[in-house]
Amino acid sequence: MGMGNLPEGPAEECPAGGVALGRASSEHGRVAHTSGGNTSPLSAAGRLALAVLLALPFVASAWTLILTTSFLVEFLGQGRWRPLSVLTREPLVRPLPVFLPASAGARPVPVDLYTRAGLRRAPGLVLVHGVAPEGKDDARLREAAAQLARSGFAVAVPTVEGLTVLRLRPEDADTVGAAVNALHSTGYRRVAVLGISLGAGPALLAASDPTVASRLSAVLALGGYASAVELLRYTLTGAYAFAGVTGRAATVLEPAIAQFARANGELMDAAGRRLVDNRDPALVDQRVRELPKPTRDLLAALSPGPTVGRLEAPLFLIHGREDSAVPFTESLRLEAAARATGRPVRTAIVGAVGHVEADLRAGLGDLLRLWATFYAFRRTVEG
Repeated sequence: MGMGNLPEGPAEECPAGGVALGRASSEHGRVAHTSGGNTSPLSAAGRLALAVLLALPFVASAWTLILTTSFLVEFLGQGRWRPLSVLTREPLVRPLPVFLPASAGARPVPVDLYTRAGLRRAPGLVLVHGVAPEGKDDARLREAAAQLARSGFAVAVPTVEGLTVLRLRPEDADTVGAAVNALHSTGYRRVAVLGISLGAGPALLAASDPTVASRLSAVLALGGYASAVELLRYTLTGAYAFAGVTGRAATVLEPAIAQFARANGELMDAAGRRLVDNRDPALVDQRVRELPKPTRDLLAALSPGPTVGRLEAPLFLIHGREDSAVPFTESLRLEAAARATGRPVRTAIVGAVGHVEADLRAGLGDLLRLWATFYAFRRTVEG
């Protein structure tokens, strides 16, 4: 799912073929004129090169616009239309050597890098998956990474362990930060982060880390969340609310709740079990207060909302209005947190995406908002 000043050319000396001061004739005192038919090849080539140089920013901007539009058409078309695949080559995929920092064990992280050949180095992008048992090898994730690479990014896709088993921990952000730093040290000086669904949590937490924040050009959260407690409230009861916007899903996803309980068995003491078994939104806050302090601290540490004020890059938020996994009010919560701290943020709540997949029932206004937000993200990344 994107986003110059014209260089001033040096003043040219008068080329051959113009009027030049010649030696005055002793007889007639006339000024001699050079022939207009012998234009210098070197001078013509120089003018052509200058014209190409001046046109490059316009050509690059037009190509970015075409690739961004083609990417969104292919994404929204879900295989029905493939203009991006027609216009671009299949990207190359290779492992990217990435290691966690020494404080996190210095162990290697599985990361794939998707790139395609081009006349200039593409901006880097770390793509953080949502809940995916296969991690970076998830089929839909691989397709998304390939599409983003075709559209002009060098895409690093790490496996985030906590997201393979629905067991998020703060250290999952270390994986994202390590991927950003690896891209940067490889020569990608402008790196962005795109977090999908629950992956927006570690993506935003990593992006607000001072050792990572200064290396980022932009951050995009697609269907992300701000508060772990509010995410639990929605998952367990279907209820959501923020700034006067309220609602409740007709059903809750009991299999997802059971999976969460299994993956976080060490948190399922008596208080944890009471919280997970509760389906009354009015009791959620009380059940959270009853949790042991380490569990409450964990929920706070997994909530990126309070950290977005430490972002140094612009924040972009896209959320499906009918998202069945994470309510769109979580992006509104992120937006409010960013604005409260003066951080630049752009938000699009649209019907063009469901959870993180395309929704073909979208209206023209939603499609335009989605396109404008992604194009702005792309242009910001390119600088």
